Amino acid sequence: MNEIIRNAHSSVAQASLDPQDWSEFRTLAHRMLDEAIDGIANVRARPVWQPIPDGIRAALKADVPREASDLADVYREFAEHVAPYATGNVHPGFMGWVHGGGTAVGMLAEMLAAGLNANLGGRDHMPIEVERQIVAWMRRLFTFPESASGIFVTGTSMANLMAVLVARTAALGTLARQHGIGNDGALLTAYTSRAAHGCVSRAMDIAGLGTDALRRIDVDADHRIDVAALRAQIAIDREVGFKPFLVVASAGTVDIGAIDDLKAIAELCREEGIWFHVDGAFGALAIFSPELAPMLGGIELADSIALDFHKWGQVPYDAGFLLVRDGEQHRQAFAQPAAYLRREARGLAAGAVWPCDLGPDLSRGFRALKTWFTLKTFGTDRLGAVIARSCALAKYLERAGRAAAGIAGTGEPQYRLLPLPRRRCGQSRDRRRCPGVRRCGALEHDAGRQVRDPRCHRQSPYRRDGHRRACCCRAGVRRAADRRWSDRGRGAAAGGAVTRNAAETTTAPEMIRGRCRLGRLMRADQAAELTSLLGCVAWYWSRSFSS
Repeated sequence: MNEIIRNAHSSVAQASLDPQDWSEFRTLAHRMLDEAIDGIANVRARPVWQPIPDGIRAALKADVPREASDLADVYREFAEHVAPYATGNVHPGFMGWVHGGGTAVGMLAEMLAAGLNANLGGRDHMPIEVERQIVAWMRRLFTFPESASGIFVTGTSMANLMAVLVARTAALGTLARQHGIGNDGALLTAYTSRAAHGCVSRAMDIAGLGTDALRRIDVDADHRIDVAALRAQIAIDREVGFKPFLVVASAGTVDIGAIDDLKAIAELCREEGIWFHVDGAFGALAIFSPELAPMLGGIELADSIALDFHKWGQVPYDAGFLLVRDGEQHRQAFAQPAAYLRREARGLAAGAVWPCDLGPDLSRGFRALKTWFTLKTFGTDRLGAVIARSCALAKYLERAGRAAAGIAGTGEPQYRLLPLPRRRCGQSRDRRRCPGVRRCGALEHDAGRQVRDPRCHRQSPYRRDGHRRACCCRAGVRRAADRRWSDRGRGAAAGGAVTRNAAETTTAPEMIRGRCRLGRLMRADQAAELTSLLGCVAWYWSRSFSS
């Protein structure tokens, strides 16, 4: 009998996924949390990013684990093979692209959300109320009506796709969801600027409208959509029989942070009866800053807004969000009755509009909790101050870039962002290499002013009269670059807006000189080059988000 009982206990233990020793599990869990906190607190002692050794990469090509492993061994593998080779955006020196740094508070919220393991697809439970509270907060911040709806998604790419689907349903009616877009759908046309994110084109593709139905409008000198050209294109399309249904404006383009003239676009869309959507992936949260919010004038008139809390909101990935002015139109684009989703008057199945009625996902994690923790812990005032400070940092980078490029004088710069070209200078027309540079953004100096040279990757760094162009290379910048970047810093990457952790309190110059270490990832000449390029990148970005 005792043997039978022992065998029964053994069978239960094998079938259960609970820890066999909760005390031992608790000890290891505390160690994991302590080391995770230490990793964030001491992040400055580590490189921003480091390449993955071949041996480490090969270690993750093992076969499917058939047998159980000790949790401590699995954690050791994570600590040695995964954690040291992450993206690096937690580091204060990470300045690449538009990655938010996250916070320790958000990390704890993720842990709590995992403990609850709530499915926010629907039903009546408090995690959904947390998400609804954030929707209400966003309505008030963007002055949307109480009937507006909102939903958390993976990111703005998904939010933009959903906005296209809502606009499509509004234009064609709900029957299009059943019968397809038909001939009327084939005539729909959408509009955005040439500087808009590529996910807008992808959304048109996935929505079944085709990328050819997206009109890419030229931009003006400030890289904003040319509203006059937009108006003219809409008129042309109407004249030949197309049906304009959507304009996607940008509140902070991914390359330089340009903000379209949202008020003018809103007025045009109202006149034409077109859905007005704003892609505010990182820029929309400038609404937190009283100093920067006026730059978003007109966003309150949008029919929908897409944004990412995991960028300027510093919420850990991922936390995208879609806000729609007309909640009923939002619901009509996605709601689909099913017996297993039947609503009841009481109990867990109670409630009217569930999140699954507002998007494609039925299985949804508790993304709202880390956002809720972040907003309540720091408050929008403090988050807004961090956003304003990152713009001040961009201004400082602009000044550093001007100095590095040898641009004299005061006042607003006369140069524009020069993207890092894919070709090397060695592939220029006269085949003369720009000395010591792998990637070069060249500025042509003419009569004391700097002008954009859009063909910089095809031209020699020398003008026809033999004088050097003001070129972001070792020979052109090294003398003027701030040597402390390469002497004291750790790596950073060029390529977009600067976002930073809410816990940072140092001034912009301190952050540049004492935190962003370039020397350990590149030679001094390459660091000097990057200093100048960052200045070029940052100037246009700060110009968009500065008074």
